[in-house]
Amino acid sequence: MLVSSKHRRHLIRRGAVVAFLAISLSGCGFATAQSPLNPAGPVAQIQAGLITSSFWIMMIVSAVVFTALVVAVIRFRARPGQRGLPPQTEGNNRVEFLWTVTPAIILALMMIGTIKESFVLGKIYPASQALQVDVTGHQFWWEFQYPSANITTANELHIPVGEKVELVLTSADVMHSFWVPRLGGKTDLIPGRTNYMWIEASQPGIYHGQCAEFCGTGHADMRITVDAEPPARYAAWVQSMSHPVSIPPKSNTLAYQGYLDFAAAGCSSCHTIAGTNYNGAVGPNLTDLSDRLMIAANLIPNTLANREAWIHDPQAVKPGALMPNLHLPMNEVRAIATYLGTLR
Repeated sequence: MLVSSKHRRHLIRRGAVVAFLAISLSGCGFATAQSPLNPAGPVAQIQAGLITSSFWIMMIVSAVVFTALVVAVIRFRARPGQRGLPPQTEGNNRVEFLWTVTPAIILALMMIGTIKESFVLGKIYPASQALQVDVTGHQFWWEFQYPSANITTANELHIPVGEKVELVLTSADVMHSFWVPRLGGKTDLIPGRTNYMWIEASQPGIYHGQCAEFCGTGHADMRITVDAEPPARYAAWVQSMSHPVSIPPKSNTLAYQGYLDFAAAGCSSCHTIAGTNYNGAVGPNLTDLSDRLMIAANLIPNTLANREAWIHDPQAVKPGALMPNLHLPMNEVRAIATYLGTLR
């Protein structure tokens, strides 16, 4: 079927409009789980303010430039009967001064605001002024240590609402990057070096984050969950972590068998469970596993079926995971998964 040139131009224009709208609307994620444009704490609010102010400055500059362009195109367009070049002008010192000085002033204003807020965000708070949490990045999970409470956990960071939290960041292997967009920007975790950042949640809730530095095959599945709790609930969590329930009663036959199988299968050589003699330091601390919303570094919901799938074949659940497949029989898998469901 032949298409006329007029119809073809019409299709091209329509396609261009659709493409422009699709690209423009693709960024409209203000209420998404990992949007820096939906801040939930003072750090993210400061950074969102810088983004917003920069955006409007650029929009004003763009409006002025495009307006001047349209005016120039209309006012100085070729007239009917015009021959040769129009009158040429150059060397307008006033205009050249304006378009040299104005951008410098705009950039200076943006620089002053950015530097001012950088000092606020770059401040390191001592333990007397903020809750300290030592964060260690691993391939491909997160370790959280609370020195003041002698607590170690993994992947889910618990913090009290309305309190500054000083994160002391380092890596056990390769470079990682801690990023929970609704609470603050990215900070790298570098082997052999300690970086710092602070966050604060203004309201209770679950905040999702992500490793933002490519760190290997499992990078995309190295997720972060921050549970911001009211102070009383946070204190209760600290208390429960200080007195964990780690060994099921023998009357719970399947769970107790899982407790025994956990050591027999070699899981205890990699994982620590407070309240037991399982003190492995290779994998995540599992002390409060039953209270966690997700497993496998926040990849899948914490259900019995998912725990079984994870123990049975880690690579099938999370490609690139460093947890080995122990090829356990399904009765041992079920027992261990049941036991892990009792840890709190």
